[in-house]
Amino acid sequence: MLLDAEQSQLVLVDYQPRLMPAIADGAQVQANAVRLARAAGLLRVPVWGTEQNPSRLGETAPELRALFSRTLAKMQFSAVEEGLGEWLQPPAARPPQGNARSLPKHLQKAVPQQAPGRTQIVISGCETHVCLLQTALDLLEDEFDVWVVTDACGSRTERNRDAAFDRLAGAGAELVTTEMVVFEWLRTAEHPHFKEVQALIK
Repeated sequence: MLLDAEQSQLVLVDYQPRLMPAIADGAQVQANAVRLARAAGLLRVPVWGTEQNPSRLGETAPELRALFSRTLAKMQFSAVEEGLGEWLQPPAARPPQGNARSLPKHLQKAVPQQAPGRTQIVISGCETHVCLLQTALDLLEDEFDVWVVTDACGSRTERNRDAAFDRLAGAGAELVTTEMVVFEWLRTAEHPHFKEVQALIK
């Protein structure tokens, strides 16, 4: 299955200034997160950010934070435990008001069905084996389709990062790269934003 920009949401986990210097290849990991967020903005994919204990680890770098639709401050390692899943779910259909249920069926207004929403969650972040892993596993448990962007994920050691990738793949997450994501979102060189998105990854 390919990613679809209209079905996707992007979640960027804990790219914080007091954490990033300790991350293996941290500068490249963060650069790929910025590419993803900019491409998402061009293609109207919602971008959600999280920050672990921001009073201690600081807020996300301004160039990245400015691209977030909304930022979740958290203390739990899994952002889902702090309410991220509610942000990602479509609003529930409201039940009929007043005495609509007592009307004859031919006079009742149809209750709108809940939209399926954007169920493809593209996620990356730090540390891969802690906050990213726990958030992604909880999203899988909540029956989202989860796509982990490996070259935008980092841990202090490659062993921890790679162990997380193995565990996530075994749990049903798709492992992808930044370029795989943006070109699947585009689908065609005729897309109106093709040149702008292509420029982000050159």
